[in-house]
Amino acid sequence: MNSDHQEDRPSEAHRRPAGVSDRTVQALGELSKALETTERARGHLYAFHQLTGGADLTLGDAVRLLREAGHQEQAEQVEREILGRNVIPGHWTFQIVEEYNRTYYRPFATLEEGIRNDLADGKEHLHEAEMKEARRTPGHPDHTAGP
Repeated sequence: MNSDHQEDRPSEAHRRPAGVSDRTVQALGELSKALETTERARGHLYAFHQLTGGADLTLGDAVRLLREAGHQEQAEQVEREILGRNVIPGHWTFQIVEEYNRTYYRPFATLEEGIRNDLADGKEHLHEAEMKEARRTPGHPDHTAGP
């Protein structure tokens, strides 16, 4: 082996601490995967929030245009029934996002981090780093261990 290859190793941040079993790395990988899926769900929730808010602003334009076109009754109906309406009882979308973050997302992220700290010195993505190491071609310029 040449000296360049010996230096081409995963960073310490992505190396398994001593005494951490394969099953633990696998379990942490699944826990991380579940949190990543939750991150994606949270992103969709923010998209829902922004899309609904944008629709409500556009609805305001529709009300104005209905009025300008002389359709007062329809403008008032849209304004009264839909404009600014709660999306679920008592909640606008920002309140749903806040409750999701407070009730589910933050507790989950905190728990995942705590378990990673307890079992793997806080190291992230050990499963993926080991999978990368097993699948790369040593010495190939596009298969390096790090940036």
